[in-house]
Amino acid sequence: MYKNYNKTSGSTVVLKEGEDVNRALRRFKKKVEESGVLDALRKKESYEKPTTTRKRKKGAARARWLKKLRDQQLPKKNF
Repeated sequence: MYKNYNKTSGSTVVLKEGEDVNRALRRFKKKVEESGVLDALRKKESYEKPTTTRKRKKGAARARWLKKLRDQQLPKKNF
């Protein structure tokens, strides 16, 4: 019926020989953070109206644009 019991889904961390549990937990947290699972979960927690989504994306795009302009400006004169 179920042939492969060792298959796991999601983020897993195997404890190495003589490794501290806290270090393995830190590796697991880093792996979960990089995979973006928690961000997706937070997004799905509550419904976001399409207008709110558009507004949020537009604001993020504007912030990126302003940051790009700010980085391209010449430094201010200090005299």
